[in-house]
Amino acid sequence: MKIVAIIASPRGMQGNTGRLLEEVLSGVEETGAETEILSLKTLKVQPCAACDVCHKTGTCTIKDDYESIKDKLLACDGFILASPNYIFSVTAQMKALFDRCNGLIHCMALEGKYAAVVETSGGGEDEEVLTYMERFVNTLGANSVGGIGSPMAGLRTFPDEDDLYARARALGQELCRSIGDKRAFPEQEGFREGFKARMTGLVDYMKEYWVYEREYWAKQRRSE
Repeated sequence: MKIVAIIASPRGMQGNTGRLLEEVLSGVEETGAETEILSLKTLKVQPCAACDVCHKTGTCTIKDDYESIKDKLLACDGFILASPNYIFSVTAQMKALFDRCNGLIHCMALEGKYAAVVETSGGGEDEEVLTYMERFVNTLGANSVGGIGSPMAGLRTFPDEDDLYARARALGQELCRSIGDKRAFPEQEGFREGFKARMTGLVDYMKEYWVYEREYWAKQRRSE
């Protein structure tokens, strides 16, 4: 089992988000799963240029690290998204990645995969960012097993650390158990089904221009 963790903190693994992610990954590794950390601090992901080439070919023309990140997401069994709270949202680094994933979203290409989300803040509003990242997971077609967030108490420290870290490790374990059991999340199905109808309708409307995505959904229909 392979779990890919994407951390969007400008401090990489050295900040508060990295510290909390370490505990989630510890829980993952306790199950025997393999982990890989992708830090957007060192990887280069530029903003989307809205050229629409990816909709025609399935590949982004921007020469940076996005395509390799995409390949790792497509190949993994599960993934973790981790970001500090920057003005009630994810960091600019994570938002750039989200925007570049528009082709994956149009195809809901991570259907059948599982994810967890991690967030830290300077002073709260954690749930808002966790919910946003979980919704992004669902737009990719994946299942969210949940998330964990906390305000900080200092550099790489948190209130009630023992409880927080225990819950973080449990989240990592739950991610792997969900993958192994192919767990269903009925409460997420309504959103995903509605979003699928929206995406297939959009691709059908743009079928003359979005050739790759049109063929992707045609192949999906043939296999059903």
